Amino acid sequence: MTDRLSRVWQAIDPDRLRRTFLDLLEIYSPSGKEEDIQLHLEELLSRVGFVVQRQEVEEDRYNLRVTMGPSEPVLYLVGHVDTVPAWDLETFGAREDGAIIRGLGSADMKGGCASMVEAWLAIADALQPSERPSVGLLLVVGEEENGDGSSTFLQDCSPPWVVIGEPTGLAACFAHYGYLEAGFVTRGRKSHSSLPELGHNAVESMLRALLLLGNDSLFDRAQSDIVYSIREMRSSRAGFVVPDRCEAWIDLHLPPESNPDDLQDAIRVLVNGADSFIPGLDMEVSFDFASAGYSLGTDNRVAAVLREIYPKLGLNLHQDAFRSHSDGNLFFAAGSRPLILGPGSLETAHTPEEHVHRDEIYNAARIYAALCLEIG
Repeated sequence: MTDRLSRVWQAIDPDRLRRTFLDLLEIYSPSGKEEDIQLHLEELLSRVGFVVQRQEVEEDRYNLRVTMGPSEPVLYLVGHVDTVPAWDLETFGAREDGAIIRGLGSADMKGGCASMVEAWLAIADALQPSERPSVGLLLVVGEEENGDGSSTFLQDCSPPWVVIGEPTGLAACFAHYGYLEAGFVTRGRKSHSSLPELGHNAVESMLRALLLLGNDSLFDRAQSDIVYSIREMRSSRAGFVVPDRCEAWIDLHLPPESNPDDLQDAIRVLVNGADSFIPGLDMEVSFDFASAGYSLGTDNRVAAVLREIYPKLGLNLHQDAFRSHSDGNLFFAAGSRPLILGPGSLETAHTPEEHVHRDEIYNAARIYAALCLEIG
């Protein structure tokens, strides 16, 4: 272990990290309403002497960017401060249960943000400006919606490496699934609800079509690596009538080597042939968002650093592919190499059971600090 890294690890303050994390959890910051949490983080970073740049995304919405070191950053720590909307406004905030910290966004990804900020503060505490690495800290908005915060950053900057603190249980994800959003619309004919034989029920058509799709071998969970999830379905609301319109959205997560265009073509073939099995089917499909996956491999300096430091932390290094969608896809498409690594787990993210273990956010801070020093 280098002297610099030893000093920085000693400067990581578990109590400060805990307070930062709890403060972030107490600030409600769903996508589109991130200003309060950005104001808090801006004040926290400015108070210790950093020049914090606001990067406007739209009115009252902005990223925060901070840099250190003598040259352009070669690595950025990237965290998104927004969350999904609260499932219960009375219980969205922080709750401590021993070493477990619960709350909306605790895993996705305020734990990662708190760890990144603590790594940043520890580097500032332990090292003179001339000793500091050339790295950046980027706190973005909008990841849970359309990634507009990261997209704005990438208009002007595409750093060689980024570390994104999505929940991986501290597994190092050098590979990332792709993502495809499929939208379906079925149309029918209205009739009085007591006389369904006079109309055509768009909801029934949708249900049959989704059942047909879900039973195809392309989405067989026992055989296929494609993750198929019906996210939402709704129909027209017009009183006591047979519905004449139904809409559904499906999330599809693709293995890193898969091409979203190929999957779109396969779904179109299935939809075009569905009328052979579903009488009177009138259905259209659209693909509003597609993002290819990637695999960076592990023959690189970042992977080598992780292999060195995990044993020093008493951790086993597990490598995986990140199965969800994240801003990592955007960074890769723009020419950066994104490592996804953070505290918490996808299993509880976006649920009332979302939580992070306090040891994970502490170890994440040490991992982020080591990557900054060794890569920057």
